[in-house]
Amino acid sequence: MKKFGKYLLIFGFIMCLIIFAAGCGEKATSDGKKIEIKFSHVVAPTTPKGLAAQKFADLVAEKSNGRIEIKVYPSSQLYGDKDELEALQTNNIQIIAPSAGKLVALDPRFQLPDIPFLFKNEQASNKFWDGPGGQQLFAGLESKGIKGLASWPNGMRNWINGKKAIKSPSDLKGLKFRIPSGGVLTELHEELNAGAVGIPFAEVYTGLQQGTIDGTVASLDNIKSERYHEVIKNITIADINSLNYVVLANAGFWNGLADEDRAILEEALKEATVYERELSLEKNSFTKGSELEKIFTEAKVEIVELTDAEKKVFKEALKGVLEKYTPIIGEDLIKLAEAANL
Repeated sequence: MKKFGKYLLIFGFIMCLIIFAAGCGEKATSDGKKIEIKFSHVVAPTTPKGLAAQKFADLVAEKSNGRIEIKVYPSSQLYGDKDELEALQTNNIQIIAPSAGKLVALDPRFQLPDIPFLFKNEQASNKFWDGPGGQQLFAGLESKGIKGLASWPNGMRNWINGKKAIKSPSDLKGLKFRIPSGGVLTELHEELNAGAVGIPFAEVYTGLQQGTIDGTVASLDNIKSERYHEVIKNITIADINSLNYVVLANAGFWNGLADEDRAILEEALKEATVYERELSLEKNSFTKGSELEKIFTEAKVEIVELTDAEKKVFKEALKGVLEKYTPIIGEDLIKLAEAANL
């Protein structure tokens, strides 16, 4: 009887192993069912982010032979700035790509991209996000039910307004700017004696048109795609800070995918990220004879391009912002960001 019990125990153990292995097999391979994924974002479909989101969807469809479908909803069709993060966490949508600043409420370290004049250009910012700094930031989201996947840039932020040209820190005094998030961007403008107002992205054009706000900060491509040049008079190309969108997935959804399905998405996203970054550099290029120069000239917008020396004046005027936020963000991350400029 004892021997029978021993065999029964061994048999049970073997069956557990078989069941466990079968479960792993189901995780590793797809069951062939069609998968539908909602990807929501707030910008126009013609922006680098908008085009890359659709490119991502097309690549996934191609690589999965149509079995995995990503439906892209641009221009706040499903959710706006204020709602998309909650919608992601509740899995009402599976993927979003908000600006990094939208994650500050979950992790204050995401204020790093907003630090004025921390990155010298878009390439330095990309280097940071692809390295250990970006990985540290993404890892901190896991406990919030969010999986960080990639960083999609859209140039550097610049000042635009309908009142006057901005050439020095004192020129911002008294102007009221819409900012995409609080924290660093609020402090930055208050440090320069300007007002900072938080209104939804979709309301910026009307705010500029009606004078509710005097200006905002935006990448050159966003100025064009959102048609801000129609309702402003001045653009100061300052490269204030990097405009980074972060591609995020609902962690439960992402981790629940079969390994082969997740691999398809990862491969497609990697290709879409290369595509997006090339587009961003192209669409944010302001040179003589460029499309942007033509559009802004025809709109009779005055353009001021800050020199490196003039940028240093702004950086010095705003050094208090860096000093205040370094303990919040972490000196290690700040150093990794500065090293990305080398």
